[in-house]
Amino acid sequence: MSINFEHTTEVENSIDEAFAWHERKGAFRRLMPPWELAEEVRADDNLNEGSQRIFRFPMGPIKMSWVAQHTAYNPPHSFEDIMLKGPFKSWHHIHKFSENDDGKAVIHDQVNYRLPMGFIGNIVAGRMIKKRLTRMFTAREIRLQRDLKRHAEFSSASKKKILVAGSSGLIGRQLVAFLDTGGHDVWRLVRRAAKPNEKELTWSPENGEINPNELEGFDAVIHLGGAGIGDKRWSKKRMKLIETSRTESTSLLAETIAKLDKKPECFIVSSAVGWYGDRGDELLDENSTPGEGFLPNTCAKWEQACQVAKDAGIRTLNLRTGIVLDATGGALGKMLLPAKLGAGGPIGRGKQWYSWISMDDQIYATHFLLMNDNLEGAFNLVAPNAVTQKTFAKQLGKVLRRPAFMPTPPLGIWLLFGKMGVALTTESTRVNPTKLSDAGYRFEHENLEPALRDCLGIW
Repeated sequence: MSINFEHTTEVENSIDEAFAWHERKGAFRRLMPPWELAEEVRADDNLNEGSQRIFRFPMGPIKMSWVAQHTAYNPPHSFEDIMLKGPFKSWHHIHKFSENDDGKAVIHDQVNYRLPMGFIGNIVAGRMIKKRLTRMFTAREIRLQRDLKRHAEFSSASKKKILVAGSSGLIGRQLVAFLDTGGHDVWRLVRRAAKPNEKELTWSPENGEINPNELEGFDAVIHLGGAGIGDKRWSKKRMKLIETSRTESTSLLAETIAKLDKKPECFIVSSAVGWYGDRGDELLDENSTPGEGFLPNTCAKWEQACQVAKDAGIRTLNLRTGIVLDATGGALGKMLLPAKLGAGGPIGRGKQWYSWISMDDQIYATHFLLMNDNLEGAFNLVAPNAVTQKTFAKQLGKVLRRPAFMPTPPLGIWLLFGKMGVALTTESTRVNPTKLSDAGYRFEHENLEPALRDCLGIW
């Protein structure tokens, strides 16, 4: 039995602009629902008939592959793809582009699919699949509309050639995809051997190795790399790695680009609100003094490692990022399972402040800083309304429709995660994005609950 699903999206852009966005390689990542954990295995760089895209996604305890092949291509009016391998018995997706009376683009998605086991499959999974498709295409519509609007804000600016280190991380994957869909020439700086025919350059920061000749001609260099802060317990060895993976790699990049004949216009480097340390209820902004302890000291050295680039006249920005909301990883990813089990209540008294930012705002704010050539220095990348941990737990429980009152003592956190867990969950940092707001950045998510609903697909 064949089932038909349809969804229509209207955007402010022309049909040519909307179609061009879909043609770019990063469109797949940006259109993937933010709660879906998909791994791209291989992708051709066009939508021409016969081109393919292969990705894996979890289905219960196993990973399933999806092989999609494009079967028709008629720019800027339509393209089609079918599933060669995957969970459906068959799948045919037609993407149609048209214009309304105002000249705005309308994207009409039509999916025709069949489930395994025929009639029985429809009875068992039919309603669930339709509900999942509705959530997925609603998320695609929201992301597409937002991305196109953000790119349109700088439509008159020249496209940039950008090098990104840390492109495989949680933020890096989304940033690279977003910049790519905006028509920028995006390259990745990777620690493995560069893949043939891919826009990749190789470096080895732990060995101090990088080829300066390959870095000539980039307009911007963005460095997001560093060993994960919340991935493992903080042994002395791990703490040393957390620091050196940031400072040594940043120093290597800064020193290299400072000596280039054609220096990049912009150098953007990650940092964190950990720079401010455990400050209780104190309201902090970019003019506040640094904190004390491991995380503030690490962040201070991290930002200081950029100085040689600043001294060479390169516009340098340090992104002091808070808790980035992403359902597939990071802090929120770790919170989801206990929260879904009803055990996501306050940690200790729950009065510690959490400074958070949605993934889309993290990406859009970075783009905003990249494209405004009068901005430099440290910027807090957090939403305007920080919340206490207790409020965070309550709002997450509300969105998930789960209780959130069972407290977790700090001792329990220490036993499970050690010093790292206590520092990341009980220290209080209440940060304002003063410079970013004063510069004119418009937040997609100023308040926590809508941001959580967005990234979890629960509206």
